[in-house]
Amino acid sequence: METITQQQKQFQYAEAYISDMWMLKNIFLETQNLKIADQSFGLPFLLAKNGKQIVAFASLIVNEKDEISFRIYDKNKMSDTEKRNFFSRAERYFKNTHTPNFKDPEQLKSSISSMISWLNPE
Repeated sequence: METITQQQKQFQYAEAYISDMWMLKNIFLETQNLKIADQSFGLPFLLAKNGKQIVAFASLIVNEKDEISFRIYDKNKMSDTEKRNFFSRAERYFKNTHTPNFKDPEQLKSSISSMISWLNPE
């Protein structure tokens, strides 16, 4: 009898770059059932890939209390364990980064507005 082993693909995590934004916008629109990106898209900073396919990303947002936080958008292609791993990685990245977008809510709001304007050309 032959044993067939299935290799579990490990997700890779990477910083989000400007070249990723169109794909991240598509994931956002798909998962939020929207036609255009809005402020809740935030400012993406970390993504999860399965091979070459982006399956999730973490994005900086300004919450109801006017504090900087982050939200994760995913295409439901990760197991619960992988989702928790990605959340933990994003949380560590969020806590350990001290650039203005991660620390100054007004700066982040401005950056998000610029990103949304760029992603939704009229």
